[in-house]
Amino acid sequence: MLLPWRQSGCADLRAGSLRLVAISAEMLRADEACDWPKLERMVRAKVTAEWPPAEWEPHVYKFILKQYEELPETMGWHRYMVLCDGLGMSRTLVGAVGAFPKPDGEAEIGYSTLPGFQRRGFATAAARAITEWLLQQEGVASVTACTFPQMSESIKVMERCGMSYAGAGDEPGTVKYQRTR
Repeated sequence: MLLPWRQSGCADLRAGSLRLVAISAEMLRADEACDWPKLERMVRAKVTAEWPPAEWEPHVYKFILKQYEELPETMGWHRYMVLCDGLGMSRTLVGAVGAFPKPDGEAEIGYSTLPGFQRRGFATAAARAITEWLLQQEGVASVTACTFPQMSESIKVMERCGMSYAGAGDEPGTVKYQRTR
């Protein structure tokens, strides 16, 4: 079922109490400008003082915008996690999850939950939802994620998404986990 606030033709994904809203170029620009009232209106959720995630580096904005220009079919691969009126809270932006294509039918995901919302299963639910969605997309043969071996919570998220250890990651000192169709 498509939800009423579709972005650029991409339906939101649902994962329990989470709604994953596809990031549009307009949302990215509001986010980059720290225009929180505008971003709140676009995602229909509260943006807390913890936003953006610590891992959300400035180059990410340019990377996603460039990807939308060069690979418009990846619209919907980048999403926000939005808590949807669950656990007695108003709808709140709690983290981010997204993916990007790699060679040979691989899609790599990344995820982050804001500190005040960690250890509640949000990262697992969002990562699982986008993994399942990606594996249904034409041309995607596997979904991967990378982390540092000491980040046991991140590894647990990957394992809960059905991923298995697949060797060294792309960056020095990282490990890669993978799930295939």
